[in-house]
Amino acid sequence: MNTDDEDLAQQFASDNYAGICPDAWTAMQTANRGHASAYGDDLWTARAANAFRELFETSCELFFVFNGTAANSLALAALCQSYHSVICCDSSHVETDECGAPEFFSNGSKLLVAQGVDGKLTPDSIHELATKRQDIHYPKPRVVTITEPTETGRVYTVDEVQAISAACKAHGLSLHMDGARFANACASLGCSPADLSWKSGVDVLCFGGTKNGMAVGEAVIFFDPQLAVDFDYRCKQAGQLASKMRFLAAPWVGMLESGSWLSNAVHANRCAAYFADRVAAIPNVTVVSPVDANTVFLSADDDILERLRTRGWKFYTFIGGAARFMFAWDSDLKRVDALLADLEECASAEAAHTLPGAADLKH
Repeated sequence: MNTDDEDLAQQFASDNYAGICPDAWTAMQTANRGHASAYGDDLWTARAANAFRELFETSCELFFVFNGTAANSLALAALCQSYHSVICCDSSHVETDECGAPEFFSNGSKLLVAQGVDGKLTPDSIHELATKRQDIHYPKPRVVTITEPTETGRVYTVDEVQAISAACKAHGLSLHMDGARFANACASLGCSPADLSWKSGVDVLCFGGTKNGMAVGEAVIFFDPQLAVDFDYRCKQAGQLASKMRFLAAPWVGMLESGSWLSNAVHANRCAAYFADRVAAIPNVTVVSPVDANTVFLSADDDILERLRTRGWKFYTFIGGAARFMFAWDSDLKRVDALLADLEECASAEAAHTLPGAADLKH
C-alpha cells in the first residue's frame, strides 16, 4: 500500500477527494455499537428522516441511496413513464455524466436537451421544448430537471427556481432538482433549504451528502408523498436498499443535528472565493465565470496548466477546456496558498518564455 505524503496531499480536482467530516464519522462510530434492525427499520434511519423533515419545515418522504447517479436516475424514473421525456440542460450531470442511467432506469424516457447559459435552464427553453412537438410520435415531456449548483458552478437563485417552477406548472411538468451540492447553494444564497426547494416549487430533491463530508450517501426527498409511491421497490430493484441502512443514515444525523451540513458548505465556498480573489492578480490566468459556490474555473494556456500538473496538482478540463478547481469541507488555506504559489510561478515562467527575444536569451 502506497502511503507516500505526495499521495495523501490535499488536491482540488474534486470535492469527492475529501475524507469524512468529524460529525459524520462520529455518528457512524456511534451507530456501530451493537446491533440494529436491517433494511432501514432502525432508529438511525428514522432519526435522519425526521431531521430532514425538521430542516425542510415540512412533511416529506425520505429515501437513502448510495450515490448521486442512483438518486437522480431513480427519482426521474419515478416521475416518468417510458414514453415520457425529461427536459434538461446540455451540460447537466444527467446528460453528460451518468452513462445513460436515467434512460435505463426509466425504461427509455428520453432526455430533451436545451442549450443553457452557465449550465442553467430558462423558462423560455422549457417552453420551447415542451411545445416543440405534441404529436403521438414524439416523447411526451413530463419532467424538468435542474442542477443546483450547475455543472459550471453557478447557483440558481430562489427567484430563478420559482420562475422555472411556474414554467413547469404551465405545461403540467414535474420539477426535479439534482442537489449534489445543494448545501453549497444554500450557503451561497443564505436561504433556507425549504425556500430553495419545495417553497419554490421543487417536487423532488436529491440532496447530496458525499460531496458535503460523508463517505457515501444521498437523500432522495419527495415533497409530494404521492410521487413516492413504490419508490422503495425501485430502490430495492436497483440495488440501492442497503441492508445495513443505519450506516447510510447515521452520517446524516451527525451532520443535520450539528449543522455541519451548512458549515461544511460555507467553508468550501469561502475557500473557492479566496482562491479566485488571489488568482485575479496572476498574469495570464483568468477566472472564467463568477464564483457562486465551491467551484472555480480558470482559463490559461495549455503550457501553464501542464507545468502545474508536472508539479503534482490534479484538476479537470472537461467543461469548455477551462481548468476546474473544487473546494471541500476540509480545504486547507495553507494548501490553497501552495497551489496559488505554484500557479503564479508557472504563469510567470510562461510569460518569460513568450517575451520578445526570449528565444535568443536561451543561447
